[in-house]
Amino acid sequence: MVSTDRLFAFAALSFLLIVIPGPSVLFVIGRALAQGRRAALITVVGNTLGAYLLVVAVAVGIGSVVERSVLVFTLLKLAGAAYLVYLGVRAWRARGSLRAAFTGAEAVPHSGPRTFWEGFAVGVTNPKTIVFFAAVLPQFVEPDRGHVTPQMLLLGLVFNAIALASDSAWGLVAATARDWFARSPRRLSLVGGVGGLTMIGLGVTVAVTGRKD
Repeated sequence: MVSTDRLFAFAALSFLLIVIPGPSVLFVIGRALAQGRRAALITVVGNTLGAYLLVVAVAVGIGSVVERSVLVFTLLKLAGAAYLVYLGVRAWRARGSLRAAFTGAEAVPHSGPRTFWEGFAVGVTNPKTIVFFAAVLPQFVEPDRGHVTPQMLLLGLVFNAIALASDSAWGLVAATARDWFARSPRRLSLVGGVGGLTMIGLGVTVAVTGRKD
């Protein structure tokens, strides 16, 4: 299996990548502001599992295709960006319903499974994570210490454990700020608007950034 030194080095590099707000973190923050703590944490779980699917893809060889093919990478990135914009527009249009949710007159629809799959979709189309797993993950594998696939899966678990803790912390902090906004009817509309605009801006950012090759 992977040596301790390599494992810690990979964990340190993963931490540096994860704590810098990217598509996944900003999506979780936007979801926390728009729908609260529960939705944010469910999103984190879906996001994390989506990211681990990328690890599996790299382990079986698909990741190298995505890394080397500009067309495949671009199509996947644009698909994820379009989905983020769609979610942001939907959150913006539903911003007025937040007040009723807090007063108990009307619940904001946020089905657990649906929230989970939305988070999963963002995690599996995160361009920063795709490039990291495809280009960096294989460099920490030691072929002379056993099969490559189990080593990649182990390293992926380390990355996702760190991401789960970090993204959950971001979501909880954002949800706490949401509670403060909820004390004022005017702030409630702002919550939905900020959450929606965050996701729209994130989608646009993802679409216009990425590899230069």
